[in-house]
Amino acid sequence: MTTLHITIEDRDSLREETLRQIDDASAGDEDDVEQWGDRRVLSFGSYDDLVEHLSPMRLSLVRAIAEHEPESMRETARIVDRDVSDVHGDLKQLALLDVIELADSGPGQSTQPIVPYDRIEVDIAVPLVDDEPSSDKAEV
Repeated sequence: MTTLHITIEDRDSLREETLRQIDDASAGDEDDVEQWGDRRVLSFGSYDDLVEHLSPMRLSLVRAIAEHEPESMRETARIVDRDVSDVHGDLKQLALLDVIELADSGPGQSTQPIVPYDRIEVDIAVPLVDDEPSSDKAEV
């Protein structure tokens, strides 16, 4: 089962994790590669970024594609009862994020949207208290 894990991480943590994975892959660390297996991760720097790029409307579009397996963007628009140009823009954005794939059948042929995942999991941690001590607090 291929799962897309969507997370929110601060950009510094995300950068450090990406560099670690690159180093592990370059060093041929098979344990790390095996650990990732069919796991795919999409990380956003903030909750606002996540909501901007993966709105409820776009997520319902992904669900409709997975459920109905449309043959074209036009058929996808018909399934979700939306304007073709609006759906086209959303599909392009989702493809840029690797949430979907757009299979091009060749010149003059329709482009088929495909969801390459069996499920999507979203992990949102909301700290209720600032983890870092503030420098303007008085020491006792």
